[in-house]
Order: sequence, then C-alpha cells, then structure tokens
Amino acid sequence: MTNREIAEKIFRKAVASVQPELLIQNQVKVNGSVLHIFNEELNLEEIEHIYIIGAGKATASMASAIEKILGKRIKKGHIVVKYGHSAPLQHISLTEAGHPVPDQNGFSATEKISAIASGAGINDLVICLISGGGSALLADSPYGITQKDLAELNDTLVRCGADIREINIVRKHVSGIKGGRLASITYPARLISLILSDVPGDSVESIASGPTCPDPSTFNDAMEVIEKHGIKEKIPGSVLACLLNGVRGEVPESPKKDDLVFKRVSNYLIGTNRTALNAAADESSRMGLNTIIFNEVLACTVEKASDLIINEAIGIKGDNSVRKPVALLFGGETIIKVTGKGLGGRNQHLALSCALMLKEVDGITVLAAGTDGNDGPTDAAGAVVDRSTIKKALELNLNPGIYLAGFDSYNFFRLAGGHIITGPTMTNVMDIVVVIIE
Repeated sequence: MTNREIAEKIFRKAVASVQPELLIQNQVKVNGSVLHIFNEELNLEEIEHIYIIGAGKATASMASAIEKILGKRIKKGHIVVKYGHSAPLQHISLTEAGHPVPDQNGFSATEKISAIASGAGINDLVICLISGGGSALLADSPYGITQKDLAELNDTLVRCGADIREINIVRKHVSGIKGGRLASITYPARLISLILSDVPGDSVESIASGPTCPDPSTFNDAMEVIEKHGIKEKIPGSVLACLLNGVRGEVPESPKKDDLVFKRVSNYLIGTNRTALNAAADESSRMGLNTIIFNEVLACTVEKASDLIINEAIGIKGDNSVRKPVALLFGGETIIKVTGKGLGGRNQHLALSCALMLKEVDGITVLAAGTDGNDGPTDAAGAVVDRSTIKKALELNLNPGIYLAGFDSYNFFRLAGGHIITGPTMTNVMDIVVVIIE
C-alpha cells in the first residue's frame, strides 16, 4: 500500500466514525415509555406531539436515524439539506437547497420549518437536527432584505477571508431564525437540538449560526466584521441598512442567555472534529504508524497552515529519536480569501500549497480533505500530494504557481491527479489533514 493510499484509508476511517446514524444511536434511545436523550429522560406519555426540524449537510442522515428510533411517534417534520445530500425518509419531509449561496428552495424550506416550530404547543417536543451548512440552508429575508441581496451577501462573506465565526455573526443579524430566534419561534414547546459541529472550538452559537441557542454577538459586532474585511461597499444596501438600524436599536437584537425561551431548550453536541481525529489515530496506530495528533485546531489562513504542516513534518522527518513511519494528524478549518476566479476549495488550495513546499522533499505525503466530501463548490473532498505532484505537473507543462495564484486548485488536480473523491458523506465535522512521514 502506498503512502497516498494509507493516508486516504486513515481519512475515510475518520469520516466513518462521525456518521450521524452511529452518533445518534449512541445518545438517543427509547425504553418503554421513556425517551433517553443524552442524560435526559422524557416520559413519552406526557408528550402530546413530537416534531422534527433541522438544517445542514448531514441532517438527512440524522433524520433517518431519528426515524428508526421514534418511528410513528413523529407527528410531523421538515428538514433542509444541500443538493445531493438526501436520504429516504418516511415521517419527515425534506427539501434540497442551495449552499453556500441560498436559493428559493432554501427560503421555502425555512418557511416550512418555521411553521412547524411556531405550531408546537407547551406539551409538545421539538427535536432540531443541526449540522454544518445549516446557516446558508436556513434562508430567510426579513427587514426588507430581498432573497437576491441575501444570496449576494453570502457570496461576499465566504470569499472575503472572514472565519466561520465572523461570517455567522453577520448572518445572525440579518435573519429572523438564526442566532437563537428559532428557539423564540418554538417557545413554549420543549426544544432539544442534536448538533454535529463544523466550527473550530465547537461553539454551539456558531454552528449553523446558532438557531437554538443564546447569541452573545450584537449588531455592533456584525458591523465590525464588515469593516474589518473591507466589504462595506460590496454588500447590498438593504443589508447595510438593516445592520445600521440594528446598531441604532431600531431592529430587535438576537435573544441573549437570560431570555426565558432558553429555559425550555437543550443543545447537545453529538459529534466533533476531535471524534474523527481520534478514529483516524486509532486506524493509523492499527496500521503500525507512530501516530501524533496535533492538538491545536487549524483555524488560520491556508498560507499559515501549509507552513505549519510542512515545517512540523520536516522537523519530525529529521528527528532520529522519533520512530518512523509517522502519521501526523491535524483537524480544523482553514481560512481562505479568494481573489482569483478559478475553481477550488480550501483543502485543495492547502494541498497545492503544500505540494509546492515539497517539490524537493522526499518521504512526506500530505492529504487535506473535508469530512463532508465537498471542498468548496466542487465534487472533490480534497487532494493528496507528495514530491511527485509538482514533478508530474511540470511534465504536463502545468504551472502550479499560476493555478495557486488563480485559486484554481480543482483544475490543477483534475489534470495532475491527486483528487480525493468520496461523494457526499452525509456528515460534516470540518477538515482532516493526514501527513505520512517516512
């Protein structure tokens, strides 16, 4: 087995460990008339209706798992997922919609979800399924913001170099459902959210823009993000007007931790990037590699991440006291500011950056891929590289530097080889980087 194949096998094991069905079955069970959700016990005989709502790339798989547990006890439900991320459901309806830029399907689905939430009564239980991608998929346009303007805002945010926390601070303040507002809509029903984390630090308020938890951010914070990344002139006028009206107190703030609606809300993390990293470590150790998990989450720019990864790898390779071969594992989500017009994603861009640094270095293989199976707006999860990557590209008369500068990593790997293709994985816990060192 080649080092590229070893790296991919480790990555796929990590993805398998965070399949929603497995995670939910571990934490949600029915014994007689008692529903166990984490450490909570709910008497099903005291619950009048059970509703299921949700949004995110992984929620179809999550909903399928919930249906197997609750079955006909589910009165009604609706979820929204990214195109191509569906699963067969019997008791819960589903909409596929646009991501990362919202489309009409997302707006229609969000209306259905809001209607179910607002119709739930004090004796009802609402289970909300949340995963990465939920922020774009929960699409609404209050305060005079058109759907076109909201789509334009999202496109600007994901390209400007802001991290996911900053992006979601802005999204929360131009929405009537994000930033805890879904909890307000659902009140007074009992609300329990099952959450798959796709953000560094696993902050519940940032995952899918925290629709069911208190929001510590403010309109002022949202404007600071806009100013910091220099996009004030690029966002639609209706969005800017909404944010400025909020700063002046003319638009209600998102609900905070002391709001009474949260007294009937529980938010539970069912899986994180660390869950996947631990499974990757178990697999690499089983294969006989000396396994090291880099404990700091990758939450920096792609440029800093590639420097960190390659410098760590070269340092380990040159350290005779470290048993070889080594599997060095990283997790997180890098930040990328797109200035070119090419096609790619943060993992392919990271892999190409690493390849350029490895063009004279033997014995190091780097795989960077997203656990959701989609890196940016492409059908690749990421890419795997080593010294041969640049050598092959030059033999094909490809200029790697031009592809990197043009943010066209997808087309580079399409021609030079190295893509990791998984298809939609039905889960999402950020990205995994696997480094094999001989």
